[in-house]
Amino acid sequence: MDQQLGIFGDFLPKSSNIEALIDFNPKFFDASESDHIFEELKQSISWKQEPLVIYGKKTLTPRLTAWYGDPGITYRYSGVTFESLAWTRILLDIKSKVELFADANFNSVLLNFYRDGNDSMSWHSDDEKELGINPLIASVNFGQSRRFDLRKKDNHHEKKEILLTNGSILVMKGNIQHEWQHQVAKSLKIRNGRINLTFRLVKI
Repeated sequence: MDQQLGIFGDFLPKSSNIEALIDFNPKFFDASESDHIFEELKQSISWKQEPLVIYGKKTLTPRLTAWYGDPGITYRYSGVTFESLAWTRILLDIKSKVELFADANFNSVLLNFYRDGNDSMSWHSDDEKELGINPLIASVNFGQSRRFDLRKKDNHHEKKEILLTNGSILVMKGNIQHEWQHQVAKSLKIRNGRINLTFRLVKI
């Protein structure tokens, strides 16, 4: 499985080692299965639009979110504390496949529903202390393809991009959260929805 081959195309300098920190498979789930999963997640997940605190100001998250996991697992970012909801059958099915690909175990998942191109995720790193020093995070995507941007923390001019397609999986590992930030930018051209699941191991 050439899961890392050519994921950045011509954007990746040969001197860069970021590919060693990312595993990617654009067709981890086939199209039919991905479409079914998207519709089931859209209808069955307890979606919320949470308030966020950004630079001291409250605003609504520019997407819908949900947090599922083992009992008692909490996660906090941007002033919001998520209490885990109980795993559902479909989430456990996805989780088991993701764990095999990532060769890791996860106790929680953050779900994001980007309803259209107006929904987004700003620049950030998944470096909360609950995730440990070098967290391994596995991201699966269903529905509309969206561009996933990365930029170097110490040089914002050094950027990469990956198109996260329907049924794709991307695993970030090693020290990538220390050196890189990522975002999903707004796009007025996008009319359809995308659901993203990021599986994590929260340290208790």
